[in-house]
Amino acid sequence: MALVGAGPGHPELLTLRGQYWLGRCDVVLYDGLSNAEMLAHAPQAEHICVGKHGQSRIWTQPEIIAETLRHAEAGRSVVRLKGGDPAVFARTSEEVNALVAADIPFEIVPGITAALAAGSYAGIPITHRGIASAVALVTGHEEPGKPESALDWNALAAFPGTLVIYMGVTTAEVWTRALLDGGKSPDTPCAIVRRCSLPDQQQITCRLDEVADRLTPASRFRPPVITIVGDVTRLAESMDWFSRRPLYGQRVLVTRPSDQAIELIRPLEDLGVTVVKHSVIEIKSPDTWDDVDNAIDQLAIYQTIVFASTNAVQFFLDRVIERGLDMRCLAKSRIAAVGKTTALRLNEYHLNVDVIPEEHNADGLVRALKPDVAGQNVLIVRANRGSRILPDGLRDAGANVNELAAYQNVDVKDADPKVTEMLRKGEIDWVTVTSSATAENLQRLFGDALAKCRFAAISPITAEALQSHQLTVDAVAELPSMPSLVDAIAQAIRQ
Repeated sequence: MALVGAGPGHPELLTLRGQYWLGRCDVVLYDGLSNAEMLAHAPQAEHICVGKHGQSRIWTQPEIIAETLRHAEAGRSVVRLKGGDPAVFARTSEEVNALVAADIPFEIVPGITAALAAGSYAGIPITHRGIASAVALVTGHEEPGKPESALDWNALAAFPGTLVIYMGVTTAEVWTRALLDGGKSPDTPCAIVRRCSLPDQQQITCRLDEVADRLTPASRFRPPVITIVGDVTRLAESMDWFSRRPLYGQRVLVTRPSDQAIELIRPLEDLGVTVVKHSVIEIKSPDTWDDVDNAIDQLAIYQTIVFASTNAVQFFLDRVIERGLDMRCLAKSRIAAVGKTTALRLNEYHLNVDVIPEEHNADGLVRALKPDVAGQNVLIVRANRGSRILPDGLRDAGANVNELAAYQNVDVKDADPKVTEMLRKGEIDWVTVTSSATAENLQRLFGDALAKCRFAAISPITAEALQSHQLTVDAVAELPSMPSLVDAIAQAIRQ
């Protein structure tokens, strides 16, 4: 049993020790404030949300403890994934007491607490040798004046350092008044940080006597929120790095298949983008492997094997390996790749590529192969649908072409209404499109809701597919790769 701190929100702020425990457990009981992306580290485990603010249901603390004991006493390895750090405002002692009483061994794995993350992500050092040599972490969820209150607000008002208020949104008027009544200056600078470390983090600065007005329901500055009180907040003016990233404030819809979106999402987020995810197509294996297996059995007849995408490489060569074969079965064939990204994926399977076109697209590959394919048997490994440029161009050059669908592009059937509404309201700035198939289904799913967006295409062919639906393309990747697509968006925004 391990109580693991999930950190402030960003999935990459999970500790290595926390990742280790997730990778070996049987069940994860996770808070609503824990980023669900971390559950990818526990694909083998059962995942149960025990949030107190309602996702599938609202759990009470006794129910959470009972559920933990039920699994642990059944001999299952349990991770209790808790937002922030388990030792800071997390009610961990209650859960540990139950484990001790049941004689269940446990470990507590620290996490980055929200106070530290909010400071770092807002450019505010919560201690500073010339400004604040002490820091107090304070719950704002306990109302002053209650007989059982453990807080001395007069002492906190006189505290010679930084105050960091947790869980203080709904009680802001109460705790700010308590500090002011205790003698804290009304013009004490404050910083309010919402969803710290996440791409859509927000932060505002104000005076102490303005905090309550900034945290009203009408402000939409709702939890999770950390409020930093003290002179150190003035340093955000020079130290704020988060909002100075080149694409900060841009919202981008990523339409890649869910299991492949991360290679586009991460570089966008690193530049300050808030990513909205909505797969438009999904990648699946063929309904039957018969055609692929037949091609593998007859590889010796092909003088040239062309891989049209990284997915083609993965599905085809994984099937070769599943059949108990290895890369030697391709030894007699010339290997061609549509571009560098596809070639790099082939290299991962220890295959060198004989032909990579100077222009990394189907037209370029046809030109590169055209001089010497006449009369050759050519196998094109590709998706079940796509551009006709490559097969038709090689046939025109005299090749005997076999098109092999090693995987399927399957259309997502329904659009998420929330994403559709964001598009209609103009709340999404850019839409990324990484294939012609994506362009086609994107139009079917969202229709005229796309009218207010700018589009970024991974290739000229994909751009043409978008333009065929009267969608204006503002950025086209120089190379058909995710880094190049990100660069194209950044360049278009700078212009």
